[in-house]
Amino acid sequence: MKRLFISLYLLLSLSVLGISWTLDSLWQKNVDDNNALDAPLVAFAQLLAELPADTRQRYLETIPANPVMPLQLLNADQVALLDNQALSSSKVFTTTNNNSLLQFIRVGDQVLMAGPLDIDPRANLRSLFTLFFYLSLALVALIWVGPLSRDLSILRKATKEFGEAKWDTRITLSNRSQVKPLANTFNEMARHISALIENQKHLSNAVSHEIRTPLARLKFALALIPMYCQPDSDAQKRQNFIDEMQIDIKEIEDLLQELLTYASLESQREGIQLDEYDLIQLINQTIKRLENLSPIPLVIKTTIDKLPLLGEPALIERTLQNLLTNAQRFARTEIIIEVKQTQHRVNLSVSNDGEPIPAVDLPKVFEPFYRSQSVQNGNKGHGLGLAIIKRIMQRHQGDVSVSSNPYQTCFNLNWPIKRQL
Repeated sequence: MKRLFISLYLLLSLSVLGISWTLDSLWQKNVDDNNALDAPLVAFAQLLAELPADTRQRYLETIPANPVMPLQLLNADQVALLDNQALSSSKVFTTTNNNSLLQFIRVGDQVLMAGPLDIDPRANLRSLFTLFFYLSLALVALIWVGPLSRDLSILRKATKEFGEAKWDTRITLSNRSQVKPLANTFNEMARHISALIENQKHLSNAVSHEIRTPLARLKFALALIPMYCQPDSDAQKRQNFIDEMQIDIKEIEDLLQELLTYASLESQREGIQLDEYDLIQLINQTIKRLENLSPIPLVIKTTIDKLPLLGEPALIERTLQNLLTNAQRFARTEIIIEVKQTQHRVNLSVSNDGEPIPAVDLPKVFEPFYRSQSVQNGNKGHGLGLAIIKRIMQRHQGDVSVSSNPYQTCFNLNWPIKRQL
């Protein structure tokens, strides 16, 4: 809106100055040239001054009378002037009397008077110039306001359509439009809201699908409870039955916890508390906590001894933990964590030598609830781990990518050292 105000201010200011200067120049050049109008009277007075004083009146009487500009020769004592005023033989002195105008010029010891003349005979022309000025100004304003009004109408229509749940509504305006930034902001907002709504629908469908299986097992188990609660029922079978129910309940709890984590990363964007942490120390702590969960060794490769960063260490640790536990499920001989640093960014990669991710799955592995077609290790999980990693990286103004071939699968995290607030 600041750009809009500045453009309107400059347009009106420059238009007023330009039109005023142009019309004033035309008036001075073609209409209001007093020197050119006074020149004949000055020349005539100089001609009379060459004649003897007693013949000037007779010479003046021989000139045909002009009703528009009557001439009269007076004695100097017949013209009363103020103390600071004086007549000149080379310059016309002008004064007004009622609605008429009188002009005086000295002719020797006498004074030549022209008049009375009509005051401002060009008043109608002056009014025409004034009208033309305001019409020109109105035309300039119309040229600016017209496209603006059209673009605002397009914005209003798009906003109304978007309010009617037409989520694919977008605004297309010319690059010269004064409200182009506003249209771009609207389009960005529309894309974000559309993505949120689609994501919400996808999550709802996926959650209902994921919960359906453990709920069905629990429902079936509840139907079998009377059989396992008989006095003569086997205690070990009863305990196994209860353990299976506990596993189903834990599966639902884990799913809900993952879902809440995923949703919180989208909603909590304002007022984020940033803490300082050492990335190398964080990696070593995570390795120490996870290395007993699998016989596959976790190896860190870096030349950096200490890497202080500002961010959310709990989320970075969650990201690293998700990547390492995924790698432990698929790796054959080793898991490598590599850390590199440039002047402005940090790169962290986790690679393993396990089964490659199918090429068809690579573009989709970071989508929520998407699971690879690979069936190795039962393909455990809910499909939210990598989606959470992606959101954590977005929260840190970074990105995550994956590459996979028959020899190595590598996840790369990249984010700035100094996060922009």
